[in-house]
Amino acid sequence: MASHTLASRPGPGSGRRARRREEDRGRRTLISPAQLARPRGKAVYRIVLVLVTAGFTLVFLGPLYWMVTGGLKTTQEVVQSPPTAFPTSLHPENYSQAWTVMDLARLLLNTLYYAFGALAFQLVLDVAAAYSLSKLRPLFGKALLGMMLATLMIPATVLVVPQYLTVLDVPLFARNLLDSPWVIWLPSVTNAFNIFLLKRFFDSVPGELLDAAAIDGASPLRTLRSVVLPLSRPVLGVVSIFAVVGVWKDFLWPMLTLPDPQKQTLNVGIYSLSNGVPQNVLIAALTIASVPTLLIFLLFQRHIMGGLTAGGLKG
Repeated sequence: MASHTLASRPGPGSGRRARRREEDRGRRTLISPAQLARPRGKAVYRIVLVLVTAGFTLVFLGPLYWMVTGGLKTTQEVVQSPPTAFPTSLHPENYSQAWTVMDLARLLLNTLYYAFGALAFQLVLDVAAAYSLSKLRPLFGKALLGMMLATLMIPATVLVVPQYLTVLDVPLFARNLLDSPWVIWLPSVTNAFNIFLLKRFFDSVPGELLDAAAIDGASPLRTLRSVVLPLSRPVLGVVSIFAVVGVWKDFLWPMLTLPDPQKQTLNVGIYSLSNGVPQNVLIAALTIASVPTLLIFLLFQRHIMGGLTAGGLKG
């Protein structure tokens, strides 16, 4: 009887195998673990992975490679067909010529001025709007948030004409904002996505922290400055990057509202000065204009992903 009981009792190895089978059943993948364990399945999986990775790498890095190498070619080599994969002779002086001929230093300073000004306004006004909607809970707050999110469904080009007419003659103030930095700063503040992103993060801040600050006599503004903002550094970093990149890559709005060549942004200035410039020099100028945003992404990609996924606090 005792031997029958010992034989029927499952060992520790069988329990681990049973748990592994349960995990495999709950895990849904394109290839089952059993197929992946076979030599043929493992070989097919690796081949498909390499092909897909190489394909996506070519799609994303191909244009960048063509742009960088195009700035190193001669004019004849840039326009020839079929194009060459690598320059037959390197001409790095094209980049220095583009910097001088197209006055990229002035355009770069203009763009930095507009971008960081827009960042300052967004951090102040969007944070205040998101905090009030999240923690102060004003009357009709949900309706206001819904209407702001509804604007994300409207294509940006549809709003160009009414926005242009507004900055041409600002209501109540009767001011023309063309060729002023306000024409870039004010429209950038009305960013429903950033407000929603900030509100989502503020919702995850424990209410006990705010209650403790209120008991200590802190006002809502002091609570925001001393408690909420220090906890919100990841999402503030994401909003800052979005604000700078949004102004940096914009083309249509600055082209319409900044007709003065001395006040144009980098993209608009390169477009305005492109007539009569050799194509290889133009490509070199475009490469220089792309470097700052690429550096921002490469340096802060971990913060971008961390801020987008941040939604809960422990403790």
